[in-house]
Amino acid sequence: MHITLYRKYRPSTFDEVAGETDIIRTIKNSLREDKMSHAYLFTGPRGVGKTTTARLIAKGLNCITNGVTDTPCNTCENCIDISKNKFIDLIEIDAASNRGIDEIRSLKDKINYQPAKGRKKVYIIDEVHMLTKEAFNALLKTLEEPPSHVIFILATTEPDKILETIISRCQRYDFKPVSYKESSEHLKGIAKLENIVIDNESYKVIYEKSGGSMRDAISIFEKLISSCYGESITLEKTEKILGVIPEKKLNEFLEIVTKNDVVVGIEFLDNLWNDSVNVEEFLKSFAYFLKNQIIANKSPFSLDKSIKIIEEIFEVMGKFKYEEDKRLLGYVVLHKITVLENQNNNSITKEKIVEKVVEKIVYIEKESEASSDNSKTPTPPIKKEKTIEITLDDAINRWSEIVKESKRRKMPLISFLSTAKPIKVIDSVLHIGFYAENRFHKESMEKNHYNEVFLGVLKDMFGGVVLVSYDLLNDHNKVIEEESDFVGKVVDFFEGELI
Repeated sequence: MHITLYRKYRPSTFDEVAGETDIIRTIKNSLREDKMSHAYLFTGPRGVGKTTTARLIAKGLNCITNGVTDTPCNTCENCIDISKNKFIDLIEIDAASNRGIDEIRSLKDKINYQPAKGRKKVYIIDEVHMLTKEAFNALLKTLEEPPSHVIFILATTEPDKILETIISRCQRYDFKPVSYKESSEHLKGIAKLENIVIDNESYKVIYEKSGGSMRDAISIFEKLISSCYGESITLEKTEKILGVIPEKKLNEFLEIVTKNDVVVGIEFLDNLWNDSVNVEEFLKSFAYFLKNQIIANKSPFSLDKSIKIIEEIFEVMGKFKYEEDKRLLGYVVLHKITVLENQNNNSITKEKIVEKVVEKIVYIEKESEASSDNSKTPTPPIKKEKTIEITLDDAINRWSEIVKESKRRKMPLISFLSTAKPIKVIDSVLHIGFYAENRFHKESMEKNHYNEVFLGVLKDMFGGVVLVSYDLLNDHNKVIEEESDFVGKVVDFFEGELI
């Protein structure tokens, strides 16, 4: 049966643990001197060795060959059973699924029994912060004065949720994220044993993706091995498989920002979008990329400006986090982190920038209008003619037909109208409703080049000019009176105006 790499290469001795040198040294000294505490609290992010270290302590306490030791033999019956998670005196409890007072009472009833095979019974309570308040209180007395043959090891990723009275009864160790050096060396050892060829740049990507978790790093590494079966693992393959933004793209965007070339920057963001790259993820990656540039003293900007750029990226992402078209977010970020200046060789006025951004906001239609000439239907301006009255039932019954024809005439209309619906007819005006989260679609339909096409469809459908109004709806299908123009917000960043 296949065993995942992080289980296959789980450390079997203290020397194999990646990182946490000080913690491991202290625990080894305690084992060597046979001066172990009765209760430990291991805190830290996931995958950094808390449970692994707890199991190694159980080995050190129960090794048959070497006795109580910091170098368990891994060959005696007890060591083998602990490695296989079959040792009867090692009890692991998942507090996330056993969090109530009844489970803790059951534990208290059993701890008085002597170990069946080893010297010590070791209780590992994982995610201990998930215990209820009542369960914590039931555990207090046991932690303070457990039987001499019992050791408790509590593990958590959220120590701030644990009662101070519990913490005070334990010897606490705070595990830190594994460093890049420690992570890469551990992975190189696994690669050698598995006969895997991988370049050094890929280790850096794996580390960034893992966030300092050794277990996550090994899992990511295994994913790469599976995807590149029988092949060497290169940076290009790693970035593609893990969905990582290539560094050359980040360098390209950095150069654009350095040159204050907003128009080229907009085209760059559009190309990312067309290549199915998540623009929001790209901006996050750019912020981290710039952080690394600062650390390496390679940033083309001053320290203050570099930090300001990172701040602006996250501020704008938070402000427009509900906008569906992330290109718009990218345009605003681009403006915020560049300096708009008139240049002699390449004069870029603020009005031109506003014009360019608004053009992008109402979608790029190059691809949709590049279809065959037969699919294009010229849409003449709507002439001032006598209006006709239609009923709400007329609009509802033919809505799907209206949307289909609108799409045929102008492709982006399918995106806008698919989130809309006729809601009422008042004073001969047909009201089309959009929910608040689709505000951009409503505002786009109000633009002349979309509105006129839609009115043309209605005119042909019903044999005359139909007056239309676009409304925003709340969750209760009530019209929202307050007006909030997203496009206006974007243009405000540029101190421009729409014509």
